[in-house]
Amino acid sequence: MGLSEALSDDGTVTGRGTSMSRGFITGGATFLGGSFHALPFLISDLHTALLVASFTVGCELIGIAWIRKRFLDVSLASSLIQVTLGGVIVAVSGALIGQA
Repeated sequence: MGLSEALSDDGTVTGRGTSMSRGFITGGATFLGGSFHALPFLISDLHTALLVASFTVGCELIGIAWIRKRFLDVSLASSLIQVTLGGVIVAVSGALIGQA
């Protein structure tokens, strides 16, 4: 993700800063996001791990919605709906792939 963002443009098109800074921010956020909701599965009890992971993902989605509100001037309600819908699509896709 970070490399993709860094290579997308040099910042002159979007005005979002240098490619290096965007790449580090996107790559770091992707790493942290992936780590936080995967860490609960170090818990030996699967039911507990699923509950903790679900709570963690919910907090991540709320955080993403707040960041979109803060920096992209999207209303919080609209952002929560969009982020939740995106999360549902990802969860359903993962469940379908997992059963294949």
